[in-house]
Amino acid sequence: MFLNALTKQNPELINAALELHQQGVILPDTYVVDVEQFTQNAKRIKSEADKNSIKLYGMTKQFGRNPYLARILINLGYEGIVAVDYKEARTLHSAGIKISHVGHLVQPPTAILKELIEEIKPDVITVYTLAKAQAISNMALNAGRVQKILLKFFDEGDHLYINQESGFPIDTLDEVLEEVSNMQGVKIEGLTHFPCFLHNNGETTLTPNFHTLIKAKNNIEEMGIQLNQINSPSSTSCETLPTLGRFGCTHGEPGHALTGTTPANQNGTTSEKVAMLYLSEVSHDFNGQSYCYAGGYYHRGHLSNAIVNDEWVEVSNDDDSNIDYHLRLHGLFPVGAPVIMAFRTQVFVTRSDVALVEGISDGKPKLIGLYDSLGREI
Repeated sequence: MFLNALTKQNPELINAALELHQQGVILPDTYVVDVEQFTQNAKRIKSEADKNSIKLYGMTKQFGRNPYLARILINLGYEGIVAVDYKEARTLHSAGIKISHVGHLVQPPTAILKELIEEIKPDVITVYTLAKAQAISNMALNAGRVQKILLKFFDEGDHLYINQESGFPIDTLDEVLEEVSNMQGVKIEGLTHFPCFLHNNGETTLTPNFHTLIKAKNNIEEMGIQLNQINSPSSTSCETLPTLGRFGCTHGEPGHALTGTTPANQNGTTSEKVAMLYLSEVSHDFNGQSYCYAGGYYHRGHLSNAIVNDEWVEVSNDDDSNIDYHLRLHGLFPVGAPVIMAFRTQVFVTRSDVALVEGISDGKPKLIGLYDSLGREI
């Protein structure tokens, strides 16, 4: 999906991965991150956000909940990290990373609320049931504090991913506000929804979800209630930030843009440049075709091609329901030959390693850190 963009925007990253593989420093099934390009992308996004008065929470799940990269974001002035689930919140908090947003997409379970509120202390927790709001309120009261929360409303026609369906129906807005306002341990800080942007036919467009978010915002503000956060995640990038500013949104949550792997960058045209690739190695051949090690394949990744010995090769995974022990290369290649790919991923759901590399732009690549897919240093 991003191989063309990678060769156009950051061929030095390919050379670095090949060199480190040849030296035996990096094994197959590893995502290789150009730390300097990652940092440049993060700076560009932060600069555009500042122009549009948008605050940023960094999303790290795409590159494996990596604490080193998360710390770069904090040092650049990002408000903190959004944890997609409670496990990510624990992982990054234990590494000393500021957690700012928890609960969206995954609600914190009851048993972790005490740890979350008393120790992790996120700026906001997204809730989409009254029961969860009440549980948070009760725990916050026990801790002697008030927890800020974001509410999520949906309307008919909104785009909700399968098994991610959630939210309050927007026609219950008045009832929800009344109920939550009576909970003494929580304060309504704002609203959120997801996804607010989608990429279709080469264009990044607003979703119905975004318009529902703005509709809920306008309705609540007409009641005289102040909202301090309008959080509008998905595809937060230099391209979409001006739109957020124009509609009065306050927060974005860049993830793929940090590694230059938003769908808009398939042809290498975005401000953010590709900063991550997938490295494998030819394992064996069978019936006239070669197979390479896998483990990092993401079934929504739109993987189609790889580079082997400077040759563009078609890659196949014939059944998404199977474990990706290997991927099939169309052709015969020497066992041990390195394989370069670049496709859309979510590293935290893989079993891959993440290699952080500096010195790429100087032609002197150096491995500075090796982590597993969940952010633990190897």
